[in-house]
Amino acid sequence: MNDTASLLDPGLVQRFAAIVGDKYALRDARDIAPYLSEPRGLWHGRTGLVLRPGSVDEVSRILRLATETGTPIVPQSGNTGLVGGQVPDASGREVVLSLARLDRIREIDVASNTVTAEAGVILQTLQEAADAAGRLFPLSLAAQGSCRIGGNLSSNAGGTGVLAYGNARELCLGVEVVLPTGEVFDDLRKLKKDNTGYDLKNLFIGAEGTLGVITAAVLKLFPKPKGREVAFAGLQSPEQALALFLLATERAGPALTAFELIGQRPYDFTLAHAAGVTRPLAGDWPWYALIEISSGRSAEDARGLVEEILGQGLEAGTVGDAVIAASLSQAHAFWNFREMLPESQKPEGASIKHDISVPVAAMPAFIAQAAATVERVCPGARPVCFGHMGDGNLHYNVSRPAGGDDAAFLALYRPMNQAVHEVVRSLDGSISAEHGIGRLKRDELIATAPPVAIDLMRRVKAAFDPAGIMNPGRVI
Repeated sequence: MNDTASLLDPGLVQRFAAIVGDKYALRDARDIAPYLSEPRGLWHGRTGLVLRPGSVDEVSRILRLATETGTPIVPQSGNTGLVGGQVPDASGREVVLSLARLDRIREIDVASNTVTAEAGVILQTLQEAADAAGRLFPLSLAAQGSCRIGGNLSSNAGGTGVLAYGNARELCLGVEVVLPTGEVFDDLRKLKKDNTGYDLKNLFIGAEGTLGVITAAVLKLFPKPKGREVAFAGLQSPEQALALFLLATERAGPALTAFELIGQRPYDFTLAHAAGVTRPLAGDWPWYALIEISSGRSAEDARGLVEEILGQGLEAGTVGDAVIAASLSQAHAFWNFREMLPESQKPEGASIKHDISVPVAAMPAFIAQAAATVERVCPGARPVCFGHMGDGNLHYNVSRPAGGDDAAFLALYRPMNQAVHEVVRSLDGSISAEHGIGRLKRDELIATAPPVAIDLMRRVKAAFDPAGIMNPGRVI
């Protein structure tokens, strides 16, 4: 048995277990262990109980009992979150509610271009089901093989397709949510136009499980592109990257479906540490851009657009070198290179992460100012900058100095975050672009957001969750 089981009343544990059945009420330490930590290893929790309901009714009964008894509930989807919101705290009193068994795709409606999926559906499974139906579900993340739709919505996930298709909130038409009281809010509608009162669904999307549990959603699908081209470009500076992005936007419009910025350091880390990657360009450049063009008309149209953009960029001196993928496999290789960037940082030692956004026009200024700030906080620390330039979102990570001590560097986590985030705020940006707040950024959010905004969020939280059982201590 898990040594935290005694922290939960045995009689209460039995009442919860009776709802889902003993098989799906995990109490053994070995069974519970995968639910107690998250990918970065920053957060480790304790619990005596993990519940794995198999129906909306079971979720409803669990939350009704939790509200009645004041039992804190931590919803968990694919456990890929990066801000500690899905991991129980150290008290042992919180019960983990796993949505993994709610994994049905209820409907694909090709005529309406929608899919209705339960919260436990793995993102890649949904992408493949849409593809089999001749449609595209454009949400794309590095963790798509294990993250689940409920978590994607609860964190308002972004990824590489935001530039053309929007984040999770913009991809969602309707939700089914179980409230802390056990009531079910059924808003699984396919309407693109609906002005009947407050847009309640958007309170739950991005709320990180603090207002209720999303159990299903209606999501947008899109026609599959008839032509797709992927290119890698070498650049001298972020200013040149911005100029190339503006050129691509002007020439391609909505056909520009991705524009990723990659600094030389993460590029070099990936070449050094990632298995199976190949060098996209023959030479080395201070910065790189990964560009994707998707045409609804033809392959020739996509090819013509990317050649026009890169040709004009080379002629203007904005682009130093470029290559267009010669095959589908090379296009996949380019994207695989991009997806390997975060993992390739790990062999370089401890790192401090930032998930920030600034206005696109301010990205060069942020990169310059943040580099100077990092050097002041920790001389020799190595900025590892990459991200979604098309929507202003950078994963501005910082690796410890070469040969430095991991523990000593990680002791600077808070002052480094505060210093980098101060640069972000000076440029009217956000300290959390797509990963959420969770526990990692909660205190900073409360300390730095406008007091009226914090007060309004607390009022919403109290209205939906008067007993305070839903993911307490996260976000607000």
